Amino acid sequence: MDDLLLRRVRPGLGGEPADVLISDGRIAAITGPGEGTAKRVVDGHGGTLLPGLVDAHAHVGQWAAFRRRIPLGAAKSAAEAVELLLAHLLAGEGLPGELVVGAGFRDGLWPDAPHKDLLQRALPGRPVALFSADLHTLWLSPAALRLIGRDHPTGVLLENDCMRATAELPSAPVEVHDTWVAEAVTAAAARGVTGIVDYEYADTVTDWTRRLADGPLNARVGCVIARYLLETAIERGHRTGDVLPGSDGLLRVGPFKLFVDGSLNTRTAYCHDPYPGGDSLGQLELPPEQLVPLMRRAAGHGLAPAVHAIGDRANTIALDAFTELGCAGRIEHAQLLSPRDVTRFARLGVVASVQPAHQPDDRDVADRHWPGRTDRAFPYRALLESGARLEIGSDAPVAPLDPWDGVAAAVGRTDDDRPAWHPEQAIPLADALAAASGGRRGIAVGEVADLMVTAADPSHLSPADLRAMPITATLLAGRLTHLSA
Repeated sequence: MDDLLLRRVRPGLGGEPADVLISDGRIAAITGPGEGTAKRVVDGHGGTLLPGLVDAHAHVGQWAAFRRRIPLGAAKSAAEAVELLLAHLLAGEGLPGELVVGAGFRDGLWPDAPHKDLLQRALPGRPVALFSADLHTLWLSPAALRLIGRDHPTGVLLENDCMRATAELPSAPVEVHDTWVAEAVTAAAARGVTGIVDYEYADTVTDWTRRLADGPLNARVGCVIARYLLETAIERGHRTGDVLPGSDGLLRVGPFKLFVDGSLNTRTAYCHDPYPGGDSLGQLELPPEQLVPLMRRAAGHGLAPAVHAIGDRANTIALDAFTELGCAGRIEHAQLLSPRDVTRFARLGVVASVQPAHQPDDRDVADRHWPGRTDRAFPYRALLESGARLEIGSDAPVAPLDPWDGVAAAVGRTDDDRPAWHPEQAIPLADALAAASGGRRGIAVGEVADLMVTAADPSHLSPADLRAMPITATLLAGRLTHLSA
């Protein structure tokens, strides 16, 4: 590939104008404006050159499908969710007889409860599957339950039941779904994304190897190992961080994913204190006597554990397991932490893989279901100041696969006209960008040319402007994956 010159860019936050030469997929030189030469030139129009963004936690297949599902995020009740569904169907979305799929509802504050009978009355005999925003609840109509050979008193499936039923529902043909995934990754590249860690509950190694064979990828992908594929991964000789053969560095083996608890919106996040109005502490998916052996087996074969823990008690259990094993790894989400657990991340070398976009989405649910504890919910500054490594992801489709949304939430702690929620836990922009860029800070000669050019310097922008950040160009190892018109 010929050398590429990025002309009229400003390397780093607050950077001065420069020309940046890209050669063999790396930054070869940074010179004064007008001093660089190359056969190929891209004009940055004075934009800011930054490391490309890395979404550290996404479900890419589900995000690709979500982009085609009926959106239900605006529903404030189960009845309103059904009304939204009907409105979209009347507008021509969905064909007669096919499975109707909606997504994005949040029932944590609803005055009524979802039930299969609501869907039956609205769409008699029609198979309907509605996914909650956090992916931990699946609301099915009687016809959809029959479609997968199940019966259920309410049609509302939680946690493992939800995930098993999701896998059993009809889906698009592989070639169609792969096209959707390619479109979703290209859309992410247009937001400056150069890397994604895919937490899809599937054989991600096989799926992404197939997709790469069909054409070039517009992002690097970390292929997370699902729990049910642990022995398969060991047999294949996979180790976290390994480059997959023939991928030219675009595909790597990711960590090994385990669930300790559920989620806040489903009220299954496992906590030290009960949820209001009862004695439920949430749902413990993997008690220590099961969690530790699985983590030990994975770590012993070079697969770093990535442990889903949202409630404070779940995080304590996960950190205790890392302490017992003495291995490094990650905790995914870490939404509610006991004060004594905050400092353990850095001490144990455990990455806090967080999704700041969830904080403004969940602030009202947290106020209701975690009363008196929200000062230690989504505690990003506390983690950062303790020395922990933060990595920002979206958890798409729970939030859009757009790290700028997470960066803005980490910095501003709000996404509407309300005051910031616990602003003491906001973090500086430079730290948020580093957490959303795989830890990279600034631009230096010799680094891999996974880069983006923003149309404006983010340094002094409001959170709203950060969310709307225009991207001039995105490069993956020096290859343009996005260039604005």
